[in-house]
Amino acid sequence: MLEVAMNMAALGDGEGLENEKQQSLFKIQSAVSSKGQSDLRTRHNLTHHQRIHSSEKTYSCMEFGKRFTESSDITCHQRIDTEDRPYKCLECGKSFIDKWRLTFHLRMHTAERPYICIECGKSFCQNSELTCHKRTHTGERPYKCIQCGKGFTHKSSLISHERIHTGEKPFHCKECGKTFAQK
Repeated sequence: MLEVAMNMAALGDGEGLENEKQQSLFKIQSAVSSKGQSDLRTRHNLTHHQRIHSSEKTYSCMEFGKRFTESSDITCHQRIDTEDRPYKCLECGKSFIDKWRLTFHLRMHTAERPYICIECGKSFCQNSELTCHKRTHTGERPYKCIQCGKGFTHKSSLISHERIHTGEKPFHCKECGKTFAQK
């Protein structure tokens, strides 16, 4: 894909490219080239970005067959079922499989909440939390129950709701063995 972009850069202003996707790719490559940032990191970012659009997943887990776009993603995936948690919180000692999870955990200690809702001013630790919160203002409920049609702002709420229909009770009391649909 990067080769395609580099070949397209040789086309000058990009006139006459076959479709919008090629033109878009040309613009990305042109922007990278015009800034003089043809270093390895910039090329890596472009290649990674292009994989999003192409669904190219070059790294594969031999045990489960799951595929990933980045080598770091497969490394984290492989750590999930092991005790390998190299990123440790100096505040409380809790360990994590990647730096990203440690970063979000540290916000619990620092109370950092960098994602702010422009509608009401409420702040969040993660952008995904802000995205879900915005739905309270718009009324959007993208997660629909296929059984009854009820909509939810969070996927986890839908999963929990669906247990009403299935009767699934995955949570067990360690003391008496009684099962529950929710924690």
